[in-house]
Amino acid sequence: MESENLYSYAFLETPSLPLILPQGAASQVVLIKSTNLSAIVEPGISLESFQDNEQKIIEMALCHDRVICELFQQITVLPVQFGICFNSQKNLLIHLESNTEKYRQQLQKIHGKTEFTLKLIPVILEEVAPVKSRGKDYFLAKKQQYQNQKDFSLAQAAEKEYLIDLITTTNNYPVVVQEKEQEVSIHMLVNIEDRNCFLEQTLNWQKACPRWNLLLGDSLPPYHFI
Repeated sequence: MESENLYSYAFLETPSLPLILPQGAASQVVLIKSTNLSAIVEPGISLESFQDNEQKIIEMALCHDRVICELFQQITVLPVQFGICFNSQKNLLIHLESNTEKYRQQLQKIHGKTEFTLKLIPVILEEVAPVKSRGKDYFLAKKQQYQNQKDFSLAQAAEKEYLIDLITTTNNYPVVVQEKEQEVSIHMLVNIEDRNCFLEQTLNWQKACPRWNLLLGDSLPPYHFI
């Protein structure tokens, strides 16, 4: 395997028990052991061979996440960024030895934890019927509509900040907040053993934020906390 291109999925503490190794993009992945760490790789895969094929890249990205998630069900893994390859087993082992302390600290940080993503989708204030008044009454009505929209937007922003503060201070979850246009994603690092309690808490969060629709994703490896 010395001269084969090795597509990398994850690094992990060398397991004491055998793992069920998932199917990769073209073949079953393999475990390569260093002194304290190991790597999950797939021989013979190179993104360069289909870098101009968008469909193949999408399929590979989906495979990348699937393999990591299947491993995550068995053991704590450090996901490797999509597209990372090593041109030989020797270079992979050198990389693991050179970064052993850093990777072990990252693995310790996420051990026994999972990542949930809570998406906040803003509720849109219902449009009111067009103002039929004339003159002064018309301008007063339009002013009231504008004020109602402004009050709603301010209350919506306050709910978002309240929720983020509640999650980080009261519940003490590490978070990564990402905002794209109006949608907000809150990534949270949760102890696996606290998962059921966490799911119950999300119901209360929805009650506290009536101006947002809260969507909770599946339990995933802690991508955003490494």
